[in-house]
Amino acid sequence: MSIKILVVEDEAPIREMITFVLEQNGFDVVEAEDYGQAQDKIIEPYPELILLDWMLPGGTGIKLAKTIKQNEYTRNIPIIMLTARADEEDKVKGFDVGVDDYVTKPFSPKELIARIKAVIRRVSPTALEESIEFHGMRLDPVAHRVSINDRSLNLGPKEFKLLHFFMSHTERVYSREQLLDNVWGTNVYVEDRTVDVHIRRLRKAISGEGHEDFIQTVRGAGYRFTGK
Repeated sequence: MSIKILVVEDEAPIREMITFVLEQNGFDVVEAEDYGQAQDKIIEPYPELILLDWMLPGGTGIKLAKTIKQNEYTRNIPIIMLTARADEEDKVKGFDVGVDDYVTKPFSPKELIARIKAVIRRVSPTALEESIEFHGMRLDPVAHRVSINDRSLNLGPKEFKLLHFFMSHTERVYSREQLLDNVWGTNVYVEDRTVDVHIRRLRKAISGEGHEDFIQTVRGAGYRFTGK
């Protein structure tokens, strides 16, 4: 299932170019050319990312971003602003209302796709369905397979998601609460110590090839996934 992106851009040539590039990269695209159309297109099933032009007929992108981020149903949709404004003050305005990233015009298709994938990895690391390799460990989210040095591993669904998150976010420390939010979801109520149980299972599963030390306990902070 492809990722749905809403492109809000009033200049037709730019909008058509963006749509072409996104579709070539496997994304599902919905278009809007002004403020009102954009509001009408932000309906269920909601877009999973919004590319939003700064200046729009009928209202500003900043105003629309603020509205999106204040709505409990849409506030978690990541927004990338498309803007000719490179001033730091303008970017601060966007970040203050919840914008996730900026792409400054003119931009290359390669840069745009890289920014989109970076934002998606941050907010939903399993969404891109790209294989990840890390120190002899390979995870394929589409086939739902994990191998270490070509030896297949059997993981439970939560251990698989946990490993996917770790491999997408190496060398950073995450608290139990952050792991629960990112792996279990923000609307699921489980004990923090549930994370410890699944960490132990994951360590045991990857221990055969000496990878159990990849998951480090950081006292008083949480867990880090590292090959060092």
